[in-house]
Amino acid sequence: MNILTYLIPISLLLGGAGLLGFIYTVRSNQYDDPEGDARRILSDEWDDQPKP
Repeated sequence: MNILTYLIPISLLLGGAGLLGFIYTVRSNQYDDPEGDARRILSDEWDDQPKP
């Protein structure tokens, strides 16, 4: 049971770091254009095929 005294704070710190990272990405507007990505996939404008 002594291992729980280490695991619980570590898991809370990792969860908090993940939450802070998510809040940072939301505030820096990284999720503003989800429709643009969907259209970009279907577009032939960008060809990722290597040239022979």
